[in-house]
Amino acid sequence: MNRPLLVLCALGPEEWALRGGDWANALGGPPVLARTGMGAERTRRSVSSLLATADRRPYSAVLMTGFCAAAAPGTSPGEVIVAERVQSVSGCSTATRSPDVLASALRGLGLQVRVGALHTADHVVRGPERRTLHRAGFEAVDMETAAALEQLPESVPVAAVRVVVDTPERELLRPGTLGGGLRAFRTLRATVPALLGWHRAVSREVRSPMTPPILPTLPQEAS
Repeated sequence: MNRPLLVLCALGPEEWALRGGDWANALGGPPVLARTGMGAERTRRSVSSLLATADRRPYSAVLMTGFCAAAAPGTSPGEVIVAERVQSVSGCSTATRSPDVLASALRGLGLQVRVGALHTADHVVRGPERRTLHRAGFEAVDMETAAALEQLPESVPVAAVRVVVDTPERELLRPGTLGGGLRAFRTLRATVPALLGWHRAVSREVRSPMTPPILPTLPQEAS
């Protein structure tokens, strides 16, 4: 029996972008979309609530997505970052499943894609701190992904896909942010068929599914 995909995002605009994507022919039925809220602590509480409440259907894979800030110079708003690993502020690192498969599917949609490490910070990262992260090997930074993935069972395939909304050359709240945000919004919506392709690929593997719950206040199906 095929199980649905759980898609996590943090913010309302990310949810709106994802809901407008093409979710047709999703394996295991319509994916479940849950919004965690911004930041590691809210994400931790949301995912903890998801895992604490029993549900009828276990999820077969979990995907964290949304917007991010680029750490690498020369990155453009709207580029897609596929994380091969995600590292928290504490240094804990989580490997993702089949990032190259996901990157290939995204490139097949005509999107610009970078595969690399993603850092989850506990604050908005600016200026010199971005350069420090890039020198440490990180392509981009967000504030939620590590907190979400660290709580999931190791048997469950996980992925992280982030769309660049601002860059070292064009940080948030500076001229050009609005245009970059609109470009990132459209790109995130366009990623949906590739997310489903990744889910189909990893679902062919033999694994023990997790038993998920539902956050009653969150949207439960993407459409």
